[in-house]
Amino acid sequence: MRQLHRRVVVTGLGILSPIGNTIQEAWSSCIEGKSGITKVDVGIYDSPVSIGGQLKNFNPSDFLDPKEIRRIDPFIQYGVIAANQSIADSGILDFPSLNKELVGINFGAGIGGIQTIESNKILLESKGHKKVSPFFVPGSIVNMISGLVSIKHGFMGPNTSVVTACSTGNHCIGTAARSVAYGEANVMIAGGAEMASTPLSISGFIAARALSTNPDPESACRPWDKDRDGFILSDGAGSLVLEEYEHAKSRGAHIYAEICGFGMSSDAYHMTAPPADGRGAALSMKNALLDAGLNPDQIDYINAHGTSTPLGDLAETHALKNIFGSSVPSVSSTKSMTGHTLGAAGAIESIFCIKSINDNVIPPTINLTNPDPLCDLDYTPLRAVEKNVSFAMNNSFGFGGTNSTLVFKQI
Repeated sequence: MRQLHRRVVVTGLGILSPIGNTIQEAWSSCIEGKSGITKVDVGIYDSPVSIGGQLKNFNPSDFLDPKEIRRIDPFIQYGVIAANQSIADSGILDFPSLNKELVGINFGAGIGGIQTIESNKILLESKGHKKVSPFFVPGSIVNMISGLVSIKHGFMGPNTSVVTACSTGNHCIGTAARSVAYGEANVMIAGGAEMASTPLSISGFIAARALSTNPDPESACRPWDKDRDGFILSDGAGSLVLEEYEHAKSRGAHIYAEICGFGMSSDAYHMTAPPADGRGAALSMKNALLDAGLNPDQIDYINAHGTSTPLGDLAETHALKNIFGSSVPSVSSTKSMTGHTLGAAGAIESIFCIKSINDNVIPPTINLTNPDPLCDLDYTPLRAVEKNVSFAMNNSFGFGGTNSTLVFKQI
């Protein structure tokens, strides 16, 4: 067995989000506290939900061939575009000694090609099976992001995809980092993508009473606020290029941060609700700290799962107190600005953790104007705060009780 000892660093970033389609744009919006939530047509008669987080000023034809766009679901388009953005940012394709047999991809989604599934179901019922697209299956499956990126660039290393609901992005990054640490690859492209703003998907979340019915897009997403009433469904993608430290140094790469810890756990409790004490989330954080070899008091910032749900926000608060005691570091939820991008959330929020380390600033939790007295931590309300950030933690939790935590280190 190979030994886990190689250091893993981040050398490329890519993003599509409701608050920006480049790293600079999204991060500037984030630290300025700009909301990406707007009024949207959800395509459902008499829907109690009327807002969401969709991409703005975005046209896939600026990045992809029209034929490819027709063949693949929007979530795949988003993932491929974000991945290519991160690859370009990393400069790995300019490295003459790059061994493409040791470059891999681990890219996932929480739901996958639901728009393609819906549209082909309508075709089947209205016009018969001969009208179903031959690209229906390959154009909707989650692992096609990894497949298409590897095909485009000739990357022959590990080609995988993790699907763990809203933990997907973190799980893809964490397991990809272990592929590099283990020696299976020198470089991994990892992240998550989602485009679930469809009538069927929204209807399902409405039925589960998971979404906010607040009609005001500017104030609806309010993690830890007494008036929170559910999450805001959003679309997007985030991608990181992970690289073995010495490999990155040998080519003079710009290094954003090091991935030094990864933890996972299960609630073993309920399909959609966390246990009230947040014990599964706490175990995930504990495991990430153990993996990083850190004490809790060394963490400077936590990008919380913080979805703005009554149960989830309180459970995560209990989990944080369980691990950090009376000295919980600065916490914030950037979902207050982006909404919940499901399988893309962990990757997008990992990028925000990394930028927090780079710029020594804690992004705000906007709309936290009426704090829940039971949620009594420092959630960085309303405005960003300057602070030295050497270690940042990112939490992502998902339906099925799946939990994941990453720790990033200044380098």
